[in-house]
Amino acid sequence: MSFIISPKTVSNDFIKKINELSGQNVKLCYQCATCSGSCPMTDSMDFSPRKVMHMIQFGQDELLSNLNTCWVCASCHTCTVRCPRGIDIARVMEALRQIILRKNQNFIEPSQMSADTVKECPQIALVAGFRKLTS
Repeated sequence: MSFIISPKTVSNDFIKKINELSGQNVKLCYQCATCSGSCPMTDSMDFSPRKVMHMIQFGQDELLSNLNTCWVCASCHTCTVRCPRGIDIARVMEALRQIILRKNQNFIEPSQMSADTVKECPQIALVAGFRKLTS
């Protein structure tokens, strides 16, 4: 996926908000892709953590809100431990989830889940999923 970088498309407020919520400086990332190579969930993500960090660096908030990457992130902190720049990428993903949830857009809609799905899932998984994926 390509995106246009111009003063009209780059949201500096979004970058500041991510930095503020995560306590990280996303501009420190130099795109080494260690996070993506370490992530056990990359195969299930729309974009790898490296690409998400790249899009955050360019303030692409609209593109990021439509991806599943921050929702699939297991917050295992493997990326954080291996990042040569010391960026806590799991915290950045959490900040991204917070920003999306503050828009009151649910990634899953509980009312649209089938009765079979609800019946088969452990309650703790449902509670954790609702906390993470709904506003």
